[in-house]
Amino acid sequence: MSQGIFVSSIVLTLSQRSLFKFYMYSSAFLLAATSVLVNYYAALHMDFSGAYNTSAFGVDFLPLKGPSLWMALIVLQLTFGIGYISLLQIHSVYSQLIILDLLVPVIGLITELPVHIRETLVFISSLILTLNTVFVLAVKLKWFYYSARYVFLLVRHMYRIYGLQLLVEDTWKRIRFPDILRVFWLTRITAQATVLMYILRLANDTDSIFLSWDDFWDLVCSLIISGCDSTLTVLGMSAVISLVAHYLGLGILAFIGSTEEDDRRLGLVAPVLFFILALQTGLSGLRPEERLIRLSRNMCLLLTAVLHFIHGMTDPVLMSLSASHVSSVRRHFPVLFVSASLFVLPILLSYVLWHHYALNTWLFAVTAFCVELCLKVIVSLTVYTLFMIDGYYNVLWEKLDDYVYYVRSTGNIIEFIFGVVMFGNGAYTMMFESGSKIRACMMCLHAYFNIYLQAKNGWRTFMNRRTAVKKINSLPEIKGSRLQEIDDVCAICYHEFTTSARITPCNHYFHALCLRKWLYIQDTCPMCHQKVYIEEEIKDSSEASNNNGFLVPNENPEEVILEAAAAAEPDRELNAADSTDCDDSVETGRDGGSQHMGPAAEELVNDDTD
Repeated sequence: MSQGIFVSSIVLTLSQRSLFKFYMYSSAFLLAATSVLVNYYAALHMDFSGAYNTSAFGVDFLPLKGPSLWMALIVLQLTFGIGYISLLQIHSVYSQLIILDLLVPVIGLITELPVHIRETLVFISSLILTLNTVFVLAVKLKWFYYSARYVFLLVRHMYRIYGLQLLVEDTWKRIRFPDILRVFWLTRITAQATVLMYILRLANDTDSIFLSWDDFWDLVCSLIISGCDSTLTVLGMSAVISLVAHYLGLGILAFIGSTEEDDRRLGLVAPVLFFILALQTGLSGLRPEERLIRLSRNMCLLLTAVLHFIHGMTDPVLMSLSASHVSSVRRHFPVLFVSASLFVLPILLSYVLWHHYALNTWLFAVTAFCVELCLKVIVSLTVYTLFMIDGYYNVLWEKLDDYVYYVRSTGNIIEFIFGVVMFGNGAYTMMFESGSKIRACMMCLHAYFNIYLQAKNGWRTFMNRRTAVKKINSLPEIKGSRLQEIDDVCAICYHEFTTSARITPCNHYFHALCLRKWLYIQDTCPMCHQKVYIEEEIKDSSEASNNNGFLVPNENPEEVILEAAAAAEPDRELNAADSTDCDDSVETGRDGGSQHMGPAAEELVNDDTD
């Protein structure tokens, strides 16, 4: 066992050329062993004297004893011999001797030699072929040694430099393991389908190539059951699911017009989830009837997970279209169509399942996933509508950020509640229905990623937003006639001040909404990087300079603003979407664009409102 694992590990790490040679030599040895077994069986078990006046390939010819048998043996041994010398690349006179060596036992059969002589001929032929094989292996031993040494040095180098993960990924890609599993599984299913169709035709006593609906359904069920009867076949089915999910994801991305590379992972997420569900439920170890039911349940769970992933692909595109104020119907329709489908399909799936099955933990989980997906779609469409309204009126909507935050926060809270409920459902299943170590591990991962981290990130976002609002409210606000005296624009969005402006302690003017987004990232002024928020009360200055140094009458530009050393530092470890919001906003300002893009264009939707 250990030696086999060691040899298999070496084979997996061979280069493509060395691996091709290894397969060539292995196939040659397999042909040699098959040829010996055929000669042995023909010499001891075939009766040529009872095969008079037969026909070969349906044509009567050669009125000798048993022409169909000995001709078939000659053709078979010639095929084995030619394949053997071709794979081993034997081009000398030895190749002719090997062909003759394989045909000697057949000649003994044709001439009807005694049985003990035929056994001797088979033994001599097998011995000669074995010695030749050993000789070839000894000649190639030097190549095998250097290949194995090269593999060892390569593996050691990659492990030391890049680590085990990169080594496994490189081996996985180089030997194309998923393709091998797909070919294995599809070939096995095709062979089984051919045999079962032949048996059904014999049972029904018909020559028609078409099957009735009942026979076809029984055939499909039998193939599905046999397609996941072991861990290897489950891996093969996972590889096929990976291929289907990969092209499904590419088709959806092309349909909605997305170019994100991270959204191309559907072909990886779907098979991994399917394999985990198969291990968690012990799919391959169940009885055939239970296996089909369990597989159908796992596929329902997989379908809901795939729909959730597709929603994650469409949501950024939907938000970017609404934020960029694209008015083309051809750009909006595909994304809206996919979003509507993601809302309708879970409802149909839940209706069908509730119509055919009684309530249990599995049906409860599928229904919860479907309801959660419908709520996600509603949240996305609501935010999309708010952004479209903001772009339609083409005015600064200062409350938009608050509305988006409230909508997304509500969706995240509901999603968190569903995560807690699903944890309870899984705990009940593990304790009272089917507990396993894999299920316990998955429960721990679910509790950490979907409950703990989500609650932690949500609370951090809430506190950051609360801190930013507190900082904004502590700054003086200018309205009315004083606002008209400021001949300047906001340094963040490059738009004029229409309703109000906030003054920082360093006497710079900004929109309250723009400054709040900036304060989500850091608490320094965008212009001079001084502290924006101080705990001491700021005295009203008689004069203050704006961003261009313009002096408002009766304001002192030289008044010193004291900073509190003990000012509360906010948690700056925000998610990447927040930093992207601010960077996009500042970059828009630097380009000098005068067209109003609205607050939605200055932020990605996956900002702190998540």
